[in-house]
Amino acid sequence: MSAPISVRRAGALDARPMAELLNEVIARGGTNAMTAPVSGAELRAWMRTPGAIWHVAEDECGALLGFQWVEPHPQHGARVAQIASFARVGRTGLGTGTALFEATRTACRAEGYTWINAEIRADNESGLIYYQSRGFEDYGHIRGHRLGDGSTVDKVLKRYDL
Repeated sequence: MSAPISVRRAGALDARPMAELLNEVIARGGTNAMTAPVSGAELRAWMRTPGAIWHVAEDECGALLGFQWVEPHPQHGARVAQIASFARVGRTGLGTGTALFEATRTACRAEGYTWINAEIRADNESGLIYYQSRGFEDYGHIRGHRLGDGSTVDKVLKRYDL
C-alpha cells in the first residue's frame, strides 16, 4: 500500500524546493523540454503570471513529491491552459501525477479555462502515457522544436477538454 499523498496550492515558499526538484529532473536530462537550471526566484516570478495555477504534491511527512502548473497558452489565448508536470526523480508511479491532475483540472474549470494543452517530447514515453491516461487526446505535432541547448526534438500536442 502506498503512502498518502496530499496536494495543495503552491505558494512562494514552495519555489525553492520546486526549483531543486526541477533541477534534478533537468540534470538527469533525456526527455524533459527544459535544459537550463532554474532558481526559486524564477519560479516565484512564473507563479505570478496572471491565470497561473500551481499545485504541489507531498508525502505524509511534507516532502515534495512533484508539482504541476498551468498558465494561459501564449498562442491559444487566455481560456486555454498550458500544463507542465514534474515528479521527483525515482519517485514516479506513486499516484503523484494522478493526485496533481485532479486538483489542476478542478482549478482550471473554476478559473474558466476551456481546455488544457500539453506539449510532450515525442521521445518522452512516460510523459505521453501519463497524459494519455488522464484523458488527453492527440491533436497535432511540432517538428524540429529547438530546445534551450540548441538540440531539436519533435513534440506531440495533446488536449484535454474541460
